[in-house]
Amino acid sequence: MKTLRLDSAELAIDFNAALKLATAIAEQQLGDDAMLLSWYDRERDLESPAGVSECHQGCPTKGSWDYALNRGARLAVDFDSGRYTFCFL
Repeated sequence: MKTLRLDSAELAIDFNAALKLATAIAEQQLGDDAMLLSWYDRERDLESPAGVSECHQGCPTKGSWDYALNRGARLAVDFDSGRYTFCFL
């Protein structure tokens, strides 16, 4: 999966702004049919799909990342070294 790493600390963007930016990037990279498969918000310790990290306790790989990989994700957009991560098909 191709990963784009963005340093957005100086922009002070929140989750919703990061999601909008990641979606725009995915549509530019993958086309208008880009689909968000999973995401992780480290600040709130939330993920989607919910509960995908339950079987990844103690693992270096987040459940949301593994979920996306196993479903053919082609692009990940990572803000601030894991602050927000969005995976797209």
